[in-house]
Amino acid sequence: MKTKILITAIALLAILVGFSEQDLPEITENNSTKLRNLNNNAYKAGEVLNYRLHYGVINAGTAKLEVKKMDKKIAGREVYHIVGTGRSRGAFDWFFKVRDRYDTYMDVDGVFPWLFVRNINEGGYKKEQTYKFAQTKNKVDNGKGKTFEAPSGVQDMLSSFYYARSIDYSKAKANEVFTIWSFVDDELWPLKIRFLKRETIKVGGNKYKAMKFCPVVQEGRLFKNEGDVSVWISDDENKIPLMAQGKIFVGSVKFELTKASGLANPLAKVE
Repeated sequence: MKTKILITAIALLAILVGFSEQDLPEITENNSTKLRNLNNNAYKAGEVLNYRLHYGVINAGTAKLEVKKMDKKIAGREVYHIVGTGRSRGAFDWFFKVRDRYDTYMDVDGVFPWLFVRNINEGGYKKEQTYKFAQTKNKVDNGKGKTFEAPSGVQDMLSSFYYARSIDYSKAKANEVFTIWSFVDDELWPLKIRFLKRETIKVGGNKYKAMKFCPVVQEGRLFKNEGDVSVWISDDENKIPLMAQGKIFVGSVKFELTKASGLANPLAKVE
């Protein structure tokens, strides 16, 4: 049980954070729902974010988030291929190997997904998901013969993170909650994050201006209560996660930025 909780934490934090690129399906959209366009400059093709995950004092794993530009368009619109990977490292990898990958094919202008692919292997537990988002029809096909109603612009697990970066937090007030509707494990889920405050933090020997958030979590699940999880986002136009930490039933987990390249804007470092 202890190991399973730890692995769940690794998978969770990796996607706040032998594979080949998925073939895009042919997607034909009608105009029943107008597709949105957002003024978003938080990231661009070529961005790569690297993270290290700690369980207590143990370096338990690493995670990477990459933004790639696709040559192929969907419904005549440009698409980002975003890849999130997480894996266990060191001694932890010897007894419980984790190899997780998440792919989202996300509309560049609308910041919503067209296709989501999840492929995880956690200590022999394997799971694969392929969700096709018919955004103009407000439907999601789970690839297993079921279609679900969904609101326009609904997100997947990975695209939710990038949509969150498109939100303007310049006028955010303490305890203000932002909600992002996501489709997770065949269910609509209101992902909620609460803004707490602005502060300066130190990560990997560097100081950054940051915005502190806490996910609004369900008590009694992986985390004991809402206050047990904190996330720090760079207080600049990039809005990248700098650090996150959480208390779980069997200890604490933490992930921190180790490298960021290809950013669209200057990072809010404090000299």
